[in-house]
Amino acid sequence: MEIALQEARAAAARGEVPVGAVVTDAAGQVLARAGNEVEARRDPSAHAELLALRAAAAATGDKLLPQATLWVTLEPCAMCAQATAFFRVKRLVFGAYDPKGGGVEHGPRIFSQPTCHHVPEVVGGVREGEAAALLREFFAGLR
Repeated sequence: MEIALQEARAAAARGEVPVGAVVTDAAGQVLARAGNEVEARRDPSAHAELLALRAAAAATGDKLLPQATLWVTLEPCAMCAQATAFFRVKRLVFGAYDPKGGGVEHGPRIFSQPTCHHVPEVVGGVREGEAAALLREFFAGLR
């Protein structure tokens, strides 16, 4: 999670919403890491999770990541939760909960839907305070 937090801090420094993501393999080795790039790419789908998942798949040469863990600083939105299922990620670990935009523990609860064909192990609240503080500080600076 420390690497994901580093990516989130770097995203904030670039003016992006501070969300960071890391994909590790079964041995815990980093396959890919990313921070949000929505503003830089002018692409609303350039969330840290999607960027990291795509890069990890490219690094492994496979479209699926069945032994991987996705570490992300914020509860994934519905789009990123569904992508996590599509990539067949083994485990999702996230920091701060997102009652407004989350898609795992809040909102559409993607993994609870009967149409979801893969459900990863989910661990929420890891270093939640640090991840939430990054977001609060970022948005306070915009006001």
